[in-house]
Amino acid sequence: MTRWYTEKKKEHFYQEAKRVGYRARSAFKLQQIQKRFHLIPKNGIVVDLGAAPGGWSQVAKELVGEQGIVIGIDLSSIKPFDGIIFLQGDVTKPTTLDELKELIAGKNPDVVLSDMSPDISGNYSVDQARSAWLCDNALHVATHLLRPGGHFICKIFEGEDTKAFLEKIKQHFMVVKTFSPEASRKSSSEVYIVAKSFKNTYKKGDLSSSYS
Repeated sequence: MTRWYTEKKKEHFYQEAKRVGYRARSAFKLQQIQKRFHLIPKNGIVVDLGAAPGGWSQVAKELVGEQGIVIGIDLSSIKPFDGIIFLQGDVTKPTTLDELKELIAGKNPDVVLSDMSPDISGNYSVDQARSAWLCDNALHVATHLLRPGGHFICKIFEGEDTKAFLEKIKQHFMVVKTFSPEASRKSSSEVYIVAKSFKNTYKKGDLSSSYS
């Protein structure tokens, strides 16, 4: 058993996630973001990008309630969970977004979440650039699907691309802030971008039109 795994098992949020039945310690990050910013509404529609293993989707479902809709998407398969729709696919591919559009049947989500992370290479510059690329794809989904006034939460690794990405988000949302939840590991370079009140800047057309 590695030292990292031993420390992880002892870590408070990991233990608490096991105790209450969350699939990942990251569930507490979304709880803390919600407590601070109040983005996910009762009876709302939430799209969770990079959802595996499902911790964020679990919290989102608790918040929207029985009448709300939560759709989680990930490259990996996700064990089914009552009341949550999981779609296996690549959110950077337009075909996956076409499937998502069918699932929400013409409705516009209230919130788009992205806790996506790249496969870690060990080269921070590379990993940070990949994180920013995933964020850019998540923003693409958000700006094509959100209802006017909807919200967007996105994780990014801090670095040289962060400032430019923040400026890009500000073109689409009224309020943009960064936040580091208490549940993030002290050693982590991640930060969450919280974007409120979508300006509905997207011009109607093919969802795949701006994919490169």
